[in-house]
Amino acid sequence: MLLQGRAGSGGMIGMSKRPRADSKTRHHVSMHRYLAPVAALMCALLGMAGCSAASGSHPVPPSPPINGPIKHVVFLIKENRSFDNYFGTFPDANGATSGDISSGTRVLLGHTPDQLPYDLGHGWQASRLAVNGGKMNQFNLILRGDVNGLMLGMTQMQQSDIPNYWAYAQNFALADNMFSSLSGPSFPNHLYAVAAQSGGIINNPRGSPQVWGCDSPSGATVDVMDARGNLTHPYPCFDFQTMVDVLQNAGFSWRYYSAPMGVKGFVWNTLDAIKHIRFGSLWQSNVLPASNFAQDARNGNLATVTWLTPEAVFSEHPPYSTCAGENWTVQQINAIMQGPEWASTVVFLTWDDFGGFYDHVPPPTVDTYGLGIRVPLIIISPFSKKGVISHTQYEFSSFLAFLESYLHLPSLTQRDRGANDLLDTMDLTEQPLPPLVLTPRTCP
Repeated sequence: MLLQGRAGSGGMIGMSKRPRADSKTRHHVSMHRYLAPVAALMCALLGMAGCSAASGSHPVPPSPPINGPIKHVVFLIKENRSFDNYFGTFPDANGATSGDISSGTRVLLGHTPDQLPYDLGHGWQASRLAVNGGKMNQFNLILRGDVNGLMLGMTQMQQSDIPNYWAYAQNFALADNMFSSLSGPSFPNHLYAVAAQSGGIINNPRGSPQVWGCDSPSGATVDVMDARGNLTHPYPCFDFQTMVDVLQNAGFSWRYYSAPMGVKGFVWNTLDAIKHIRFGSLWQSNVLPASNFAQDARNGNLATVTWLTPEAVFSEHPPYSTCAGENWTVQQINAIMQGPEWASTVVFLTWDDFGGFYDHVPPPTVDTYGLGIRVPLIIISPFSKKGVISHTQYEFSSFLAFLESYLHLPSLTQRDRGANDLLDTMDLTEQPLPPLVLTPRTCP
């Protein structure tokens, strides 16, 4: 059954049963998506630098002229960190080094290890439990939030743990009032980053650990909640308009880089959940392996707009290494800075949800679904206001609001119409900042 709604309304636009790919689509998936994991595995074995050097994409098509110095926008989305977990001790930022727990005790935030032994609860229910109506005092009650007295969610990292992220924040711009769009986990929040809505989705899909979209196995479901709180559990394949549709209609080039199907991390390719993209021609031409990105950047082959998500091992999602994830991020940004298009690029580096980690700022309520708990955001560009900490409220729809303001595009939903557009973190008239090429670290 298809639930019809007006595109751009910000509500539940459309849901469908699992679609069938035609024989041509299945053949392409067979040739492209099942060879891609083999290439990705070889890349992982050979090392990221060799991987990037060995791969690249077809040249991007031309875009309409852009009236302004920024010609390339990159949304780089990592995994599962609250603002206080990474930048709670950053000078002059709105951070915290202690927090309340459910007993009423105030505890000092401990030290987050490079690799956690397990993941922490961070779904819709866990997020709302932790926030506790704005008291921000029940992070210890979420799943694995207190294991035999070990409250890993009540911990944070220091500058020495993530020195390159701090270097970006010190030399470009940091936002300390950036919130996830929805009070919940990855799947719905990634949808906000492309569509300014989740279609009412509030959690990650069930019954499909490797794929969260139209390629999910039969029987997979996802929680969908309407504005009145009514829950349904459809198959996780939807059909509503996204920013890639807007860009395509306006003639602007775009690309979405992610882990390929069959490689851990493909779940963060949110376009797999949008039926008309997954089973349309744009899936073949514009959705690419994350391992292609660095070479494309070095070759000056960036699209006007790029979304980039990592393979799981480089995501910083517990239990994966933060150091390995930071190194991967540095390699991608180094490739931009060492390529010919740095002078016309802005990178929005963020994390998709709080991951179960403590944050002391109560999320504002803008509608039934959010906002969610604060996450870090670093604005990296020659046009960033150097060393500035922005206190303006942002969410993932702010990325789309930036594109709409800068490229004069129509909005998708009430969320992006009302979101702050990030332009206050930049100065397009001052002397551009030089690149900051950093050295990946030796991980513990």
